[in-house]
Amino acid sequence: MKKEIKKYSYPSRIPIKNRHWPDNIITKSPTWCSVDLRDGNQALPIPMTPERKISYFKMLCSIGFKEIEIGFPSASQDDYDFTRLLIEKKKIPDDIRISVLTQAREHLVAKTVQALKGVKEAILHCYVAASDLHAQLVFNKKREEVMEMSVKGTELVIKYLEAENMLKNISYEFSPEEFTDSDLDFVISLSEAVYETWRSKSKKQFILNLPATVERRPPYQYADMIEYFISKYKYSKDTIISVHAHNDQGCAVAATEMALLAGAQRVEGTLFGHGERTGNVDIVTLSLNLHSRGINTGLNFKNMNSIVKVVEESSGIPVHPRHPYAGSLVFTAFSGSHQDAIRKGLAQKEKAREIFGISWKIPYLHIDPADIGRKYEKIIRINSQSGKGGAVFVLENDFGYRPPKEMHPEIGNVIQKLADKKKTEISAEEVEAEFKKTFFNIDYPLKLISFHSSSSFDQKNVIANVKFSLKNELFSEKAEGNGPVSAVVHALKQIGKIYEFSIEDFSEQALGRTAEATAIAYVSVRRSSDNKIIFGAGEHSNIEYAAILALFSAVNRGWKE
Repeated sequence: MKKEIKKYSYPSRIPIKNRHWPDNIITKSPTWCSVDLRDGNQALPIPMTPERKISYFKMLCSIGFKEIEIGFPSASQDDYDFTRLLIEKKKIPDDIRISVLTQAREHLVAKTVQALKGVKEAILHCYVAASDLHAQLVFNKKREEVMEMSVKGTELVIKYLEAENMLKNISYEFSPEEFTDSDLDFVISLSEAVYETWRSKSKKQFILNLPATVERRPPYQYADMIEYFISKYKYSKDTIISVHAHNDQGCAVAATEMALLAGAQRVEGTLFGHGERTGNVDIVTLSLNLHSRGINTGLNFKNMNSIVKVVEESSGIPVHPRHPYAGSLVFTAFSGSHQDAIRKGLAQKEKAREIFGISWKIPYLHIDPADIGRKYEKIIRINSQSGKGGAVFVLENDFGYRPPKEMHPEIGNVIQKLADKKKTEISAEEVEAEFKKTFFNIDYPLKLISFHSSSSFDQKNVIANVKFSLKNELFSEKAEGNGPVSAVVHALKQIGKIYEFSIEDFSEQALGRTAEATAIAYVSVRRSSDNKIIFGAGEHSNIEYAAILALFSAVNRGWKE
């Protein structure tokens, strides 16, 4: 009877005891190598034009990348021409090294070296598939033959660099392709042989790139493999250990971060994860994750919007709106409770600094939006899921209103009703318009016609002369109070036609900072019949007039026929 063979199996454990990486902390940034112009570009349905490549290269330089893999010049004439263009037109900054990829075949190595002629500093990156899967099924090779290919490829690189007197200009990077699906001890032996071959002729930097070419293992196993490799590989101290993760299982960022914990020093990846299949590790996400933990990454994403524009135009692939850092919705809160928490957190940044000992600790905002060129006013959006916090945040931060705290729930209810009615997101302008429509200068059934005040004889009270209409019936009353609002309340009550109420609270603000700033007043009244608090607001160039308009608004909003 045939033994049943499962379709899939759990990856075998890495033979490592007393692993250290889970207890480690990342304290410094890795070296970043962008492979956008090679791995990213080769995966595009329509590869970038030379003009777009130049624009992209300049952007990568401005972000802060010091190593940029620009192509596969032996496999693509376009990549060859682009390499020559950068070198001949002197478009490579002195502090940046370009990298080019090649397979370990003589004619490909020869053409790659030709492509690099005249470069000041560069990395030549050679790869050989090291897994049994590739060796046996793709190339029909034994491990010994794979070893021979790797050593021979390195010898060819040395040979052609020596022939062009370029050995002193070129660092060497070697990748055992499919590292995570390979026998670890074999890869260690192979890598040592490659190192020894390179060191026999060159003292230039040796980079050993250990790729998760296809993501087949969970992230923690990638870290186990890196730690195991470094612990057994004889030349770890003289080798830059690099990682190159793909995102087939959606874990490339986690795998790479764990690999750094395990000792990796260099990361290859792309902006927003472009690359073969599901893409490479997303350097934007990974680097900003480290940034959020207080690590200086050396990469500058303060112009995120312009970066997104260049990438989208060059690749033809839009950045997802929920990308962790660059998406249009990344700092957007629709939930009312989230909005309220954000508003309160932003208002108490100094208190948070004192409690937590860091300058940025805000609910629901993992980094300061300003770090990537975003603004606070874009954080809050209002829809049917929003509560009072979002509406008030918009009013405060976009328009400068400062309604009293007790008014916030009703403002939230008003805006939520509007959102429910529209069944879509509403703009900040719509929030303001509904706020003013509901609370400001309400003039029926009670309408202010004119108001004048003066001090009483003893200077302790205010005398108000007020003209108003009630359901179009005109009245002119004079009354005294301890302030303009109090005096007008007494005047209104004198006619005996207005429901019983009392002033609950009064506040005022200036809207704007110039001499022509508009005065805003907020008044709340308590209706005696049911003890309900009703809010009203007034806006006028004169603060006393604004206060009376606010009073009339509150009374009108609380009117019962």
